[in-house]
Amino acid sequence: MRYMEEFPLSSTRVEGVAKKFNLSDINERKEYFEAKVGGEIAKLKKYFEEGKTFIVYFLGKKNAGKGTYTKLLMEIFGKDRIGHISVGDVVRDVHAAMENEDEKKKLLEYLHKNYRGYITPEEGIEALLNRDTKTLLPDEFIMALVKREIDKMGKKAIFLDGFPRNLDQVSYSLFFKELIDYRQDPDIFVAIDIPEAVIDERMKYRAVCPICHTPRNLKLFATKEVGYDEDKKEFFLKCDNPECANARMSAKEGDNLGIETIRDRLEMDDKLIAKVFSLHGVPKALIRNAVPVEKAKELTDEYEITPEYYYEYDEVSKTVRTLERPYSVKDDEGVEVFSLLAPPVAVSLVRQLIKVLGL
Repeated sequence: MRYMEEFPLSSTRVEGVAKKFNLSDINERKEYFEAKVGGEIAKLKKYFEEGKTFIVYFLGKKNAGKGTYTKLLMEIFGKDRIGHISVGDVVRDVHAAMENEDEKKKLLEYLHKNYRGYITPEEGIEALLNRDTKTLLPDEFIMALVKREIDKMGKKAIFLDGFPRNLDQVSYSLFFKELIDYRQDPDIFVAIDIPEAVIDERMKYRAVCPICHTPRNLKLFATKEVGYDEDKKEFFLKCDNPECANARMSAKEGDNLGIETIRDRLEMDDKLIAKVFSLHGVPKALIRNAVPVEKAKELTDEYEITPEYYYEYDEVSKTVRTLERPYSVKDDEGVEVFSLLAPPVAVSLVRQLIKVLGL
């Protein structure tokens, strides 16, 4: 897309850092972030200590990793400094609140005080709970729910996931912080560039534990133990949670169809990002999930590339051997790329926040 030309490929390599970090280990991730962006982290920590915050509007296609990247920033800076609000979760939480009389009362009191619109708070909640297709939930109603979550968080840097959700909401988001009395800090649009092929395989190979509901991926995020179904001639993941006793993980219905089930949503997300990036006067950043294969050695360390897992079954010992290789796909322009693990993408995000905030 044209707007991507404003954000050239950047390197996560740092001269003098030779250690190969295990990015699945939380302690090694701490070392990794210190080695890669220790100076930038110190600047942002000082920024927070001075009582300053910001709001990030996270723009990305479904399954792009918005929640994952925010969790990594929480890991770096602490949950007392970083907050994450998913608009989808906010809407789902309304369902839970309605089952508790005290919570229902508090929510309605807040909406009567803070919401302004052409349907009543009661009508809005009724439409939301019953998925009423006749009553269109106005953007103002969703904004009031999101504002309530921001109010609850206090003075934190907030990563807002899922707003704006459509083209009409872009204009609202430009002035969103003005609706929140105590927020005088900057707002930033951050988009995630991720090949659709990666999203497709994240969906097609996803497996979920039937007990604890933890999601993993047969191809991209394997568990420690893998089984083999001799009747079906297929491999399967076993849940790592000790409480689940190696439960067999399975795919959700429809996941085998991949991104075709969300094609309309992906096209809308593309239009939304392009619209936002055409705006003037709004700080923007772009983080990339992938790098061209031909430039990978120049831009990244080998351990930062997502591994693709594949398996061999020994019929004699009845055991499965897990192997791995760098995971590559064709991006949306047809270029062969390596997909990156989440921590190097978070490194890019930290660097771009520093630049946008002028630290």
